[in-house]
Amino acid sequence: MRLYFVRHGKTQWNLESRYQGAGGDSPLLPESYAEMKLVAKSLQNVDFSHVYASPIKRARETAFTIQKDLNQNVPISLDNRLEEFHLGKMEGMLFDDVKRKYPREFDNFRNHPDQYDPTEIEGETFQHLIKRMSSKINEVTNNFSEDDNILFVSHGAALNALINSLLGIPLKDLRKRGGLANTGTTVLETNNHGQTFNLIKWNDTSYLNHKVEKSDII
Repeated sequence: MRLYFVRHGKTQWNLESRYQGAGGDSPLLPESYAEMKLVAKSLQNVDFSHVYASPIKRARETAFTIQKDLNQNVPISLDNRLEEFHLGKMEGMLFDDVKRKYPREFDNFRNHPDQYDPTEIEGETFQHLIKRMSSKINEVTNNFSEDDNILFVSHGAALNALINSLLGIPLKDLRKRGGLANTGTTVLETNNHGQTFNLIKWNDTSYLNHKVEKSDII
């Protein structure tokens, strides 16, 4: 079984370097729709059994655009377990403003997940996010066959934490592999119904027709 993870298209707040989180959102950029079509084109030779997506608009629209352009009539479902981190007071704030107002939370969220305490900002811990997202992965790996391919469309920080945790990476090292780009694809494989995973591809953007910018990655 292969699990394909795609981060949503780039939004206005991504461009402005603002935190979106589960409670915040902003419009997808016009050029993002063309990039979603490139994702679908890169995946057209993969026979998908199902598409699952975060219900937050930026991810939902990305998922439905890709699903349509796959031309496979593959079923699609939304699941709130695939939402982005709940970032509380940081949502909608510029990165630089968060760095000034909440320096400890800013640094630990980016660099030290094992030390991240979101109590002051009224956010969600890495442990809680990994638990809720992993419950969806466990459900899928237990209910589909070993020959199935499943597509997930979700969010950068959430997918980064989830995927690395599935690979057995310790909490303190979750960010060491680097970030995930808008409309980038990461692929995992499991041969034992999700007991262990192998990394097939990390943050592939080779199908995009532009150089990945700093604001594309989180």
